[in-house]
Amino acid sequence: MQYHGELAALATAFLWSFTSLFFTSAGRRIGSYWVNKFRIPVAIILLGTTLLITTGRLIPLGVTSSAYYYLIISGIIGLTIGDTFLFRAFVILGPRLTLLIFTTSPIITAISAWFLIDETLGILAVTGIAITLSGIAWVTAERRFNTDTTPNNYADKGSKTSGVMLALGGSACQSVGLVLAKAGMQDGLDPLPATFIRMLAAGISIWLYSFVIGDYKQALKRYKDGKALLLATGGAVCGPFLGVWMSLVAVHYTEAGIAAAIMATVPVMVIPLVIFFYKEKVSYRAIIGAAIAAAGVAILFLE
Repeated sequence: MQYHGELAALATAFLWSFTSLFFTSAGRRIGSYWVNKFRIPVAIILLGTTLLITTGRLIPLGVTSSAYYYLIISGIIGLTIGDTFLFRAFVILGPRLTLLIFTTSPIITAISAWFLIDETLGILAVTGIAITLSGIAWVTAERRFNTDTTPNNYADKGSKTSGVMLALGGSACQSVGLVLAKAGMQDGLDPLPATFIRMLAAGISIWLYSFVIGDYKQALKRYKDGKALLLATGGAVCGPFLGVWMSLVAVHYTEAGIAAAIMATVPVMVIPLVIFFYKEKVSYRAIIGAAIAAAGVAILFLE
């Protein structure tokens, strides 16, 4: 199918726009660390069920040792470390500034793909990425997302500097994780089982760490907040289940840098959501920025 990867990247951005709102709200109630620990097992169950229904197996036969290596490392770096950094940044900085910093992700992804899997981009692709990121930055720098809720004692605290460093670290980890995932699929592994392996590695690593430091006992206390769990479940469906799956479909069928640029349009995708849920008004600047980003995406489809 033509544009299979680009369309999957657009679907990812759409899903992640919901995820950013779900996880920000949940994180402000129980803390981003606990949201991350909850969402991954939910995603593992959903992915495993989907695999069993569609293929009859959790993992297909013939997966190479190199594929396992890349996907396990990808899951730990991108989903355990990267997402933990990113979700804490969401809570400290809010969605607007975090997503603005996250526009560095396509650049880091393209550079990582060049170093790790020898993937290069043409002039048209680089132009499209630059235009897309310009539009995203223009929208994100201007908009204010009214998603603040009154946090309880579990919400993350930190300085703006620490939030910025966490957002940059999350961007870098997710970028490298995405490229490593693409490397893991180069032997012919489909995106769905690849996503399951990544998620399983992330789930085992984050809960193993929890048992080592002994904080797993706090889980019952944190997870008594029913509204937070409902929000986190919604985010898990849109993010680590459908969103991460579609992101691997995207990098499987197109260059990692192009996929990352399209997936970075979350700040544009989230505009109608904050209008609907938070009754925000759309400024001319936001409309212009969205149009610039859309033009950049169109160029990427032509690449």
